[in-house]
Amino acid sequence: MLEEFVARKPEDAFSRYGLAIECMNAGDATSAAEHFRVLLERNADYVPAYLMYAQLLLRESRPEEARHVLSTGIAAAAKKGDQHARSEMEGFLAQLP
Repeated sequence: MLEEFVARKPEDAFSRYGLAIECMNAGDATSAAEHFRVLLERNADYVPAYLMYAQLLLRESRPEEARHVLSTGIAAAAKKGDQHARSEMEGFLAQLP
């Protein structure tokens, strides 16, 4: 169902985020990463995606990419005034190996 929404409205951040999460939960890290990447390219202000994408990247043993995503996400959260998301990402970033 989410795939249909994304196909019809590829710019809809919420649907693409949901699809990325579904792929991640189903164990399809490649598809999840691609959906997160496209989502953030098209909707850089969709702050919730940064933390989830970074968590996925870390699980896939890609800590440098996770750091980059978190740094970008922290800046996006600061720009939106989302202190909660910003502090969550800063905490996660501080714990990365």
